[in-house]
Amino acid sequence: MKNIEIKILNPEAITNAEKMLVCAARLTQRGHSIKSLDDFMHLYEKGYSENTVSTLSALPHTTIQKFGLINVVIVGASRRFLAQITRHQNEVKFMSASLQYSNYSGEADFVVPYKILESGDDVIDLYKLTNIFSMKEYAHVAESCDSDSAGYLAPQGLRNILIISATPYQWKYMIHQRVCRRNTDETRYIMLRIWEQLYVLSPALFSDCGPFCVSGPCKEGKMSCKNPIRKNTIPTDILKEDFPLLTGGLENENKNN
Repeated sequence: MKNIEIKILNPEAITNAEKMLVCAARLTQRGHSIKSLDDFMHLYEKGYSENTVSTLSALPHTTIQKFGLINVVIVGASRRFLAQITRHQNEVKFMSASLQYSNYSGEADFVVPYKILESGDDVIDLYKLTNIFSMKEYAHVAESCDSDSAGYLAPQGLRNILIISATPYQWKYMIHQRVCRRNTDETRYIMLRIWEQLYVLSPALFSDCGPFCVSGPCKEGKMSCKNPIRKNTIPTDILKEDFPLLTGGLENENKNN
């Protein structure tokens, strides 16, 4: 998990999403006063405060958060993460490296799960050797058949490149669901990293992305992790607390994104 890199590809979309959120909300209340395109453009260009964005994004009228797409690239996450995150299909688009067209013979690298990282070098080496063996068989099948057939032998830990495109509302929904401690460590880590970058760009729009326990009681009932995150905690704090082995170099990276 140490080499997973994440970047918001179009950060300007977040400012546009804020602007559209406010405009859409105002439009519902001021339709009677809009007589021309100039009237609408005046409404569209009218300024707003962070407090206005926070207030509107907390409303149950989620459509106003769905104007605009934020594109994020994730380099080096596992294909297990791919399988999990693509369960989210509503208002989300994905583009991934293909096991059918890409040939990973001699090119494979693997995500080391966080619990294995914590277990020490012996467990890490055993994990890597197991994956390397799988990819040797992959290379044999790729040579004798094709990359598509060989893909069935690729381990879930194989690193991948993924682009996710989603509306602000859907990003918030995915983060809300996937940073809960009941999720796989890698999925939590990636979604916390994405939330961290979105939060830096717009705290007003992305402050309320945490799991149930951050803002109230857990709604999972008996399925709760029994380890709630502190109330009103920002993503950077959760990353430092839950993934100390991975957070050493993130501060500089976040400044560059």
